[in-house]
Amino acid sequence: MSTVAESLARTLPESMQSYLQWVALQKHLSAKTCENYARDLHLLVQMAQKNQWHEVHALAPHHIRQMIMQLHSQAHSPKSIARYLSSWRSYFRWMVLERGLALNPVQGIRAPKAAKSLPKALSVDDAVRLAGTNTAAAGLQGVKPELLARDHALIELLYSSGLRVSEIVALDIVPPNQHTPSEQQGDGWLDLTELQVHVLGKGSKPRIVPVGTPAAQAVRSWLDVRATVKGAARTPALFIGQNGTRLTTRSVQLRLGKYAQALGLPVHVHPHMLRHSFATHILQSSGDLRAVQEMLGHANLSATQIYTALDFQHLAKIYDAAHPRAKKK
Repeated sequence: MSTVAESLARTLPESMQSYLQWVALQKHLSAKTCENYARDLHLLVQMAQKNQWHEVHALAPHHIRQMIMQLHSQAHSPKSIARYLSSWRSYFRWMVLERGLALNPVQGIRAPKAAKSLPKALSVDDAVRLAGTNTAAAGLQGVKPELLARDHALIELLYSSGLRVSEIVALDIVPPNQHTPSEQQGDGWLDLTELQVHVLGKGSKPRIVPVGTPAAQAVRSWLDVRATVKGAARTPALFIGQNGTRLTTRSVQLRLGKYAQALGLPVHVHPHMLRHSFATHILQSSGDLRAVQEMLGHANLSATQIYTALDFQHLAKIYDAAHPRAKKK
């Protein structure tokens, strides 16, 4: 578990601490997922205490339903409530199997239905502007040239390969078998010879994604100057900060937002938007949903099919603009 998850776990009952340790070891979940589990269980304990109910293990289905109504009235989204219920359900299922609890009070209880929201993607022109060489010329004051090269490579690679931000910060410059024992290695690496990126996605599922030529060139330019960053030799991380440590997901989010703002893009840009843009643009060009699924690392095709709606929106706009019978009089 991560430091945050461990800190949260210490405030929880013993059974929840044991469950979180079991989840981390047996299910090979990411640090972020373990943190979410810990936060969700912490919320369960807080709500039970606030309502002056019995021990958490004595909760009944009607208590859980009341919690859902309270969360809904506090403007928690249906998606968030569904996540809480999933975490709680898994915990109580473990309690039934491992600790002999008689009833899983969350079993069969569903979250409020969420309105379907489509992922937001940049237009092809805006994505190319952001990922292209003009990124470095966006005019951010006081940024060292080597860090501009790093940011250019980072943004190019996000768009080129559709990586999650957690995946890109975990990349190393060498494969696992070339690490020295003292090095803190990540969960993936970039192969510039084969133009491939090897990542460990959700559920510790490995995948290989192609890297485009512009992204590869940008990464090579960054690697040419990476050694000039203080402390670079101490870590195998591909993307490092000015103090020589591996970039955090938050750092990437902030950097990307600044470049998008400097370029005058009309929307709030975050790393996952580049992933959405990658998927949408590949699908628009190829129509190959299965290939997009594989490159994104989606376990189920249904998760990828949402991009077909974006593709239809794109086609509908073209139709409305071009077809003589579609034009409004």
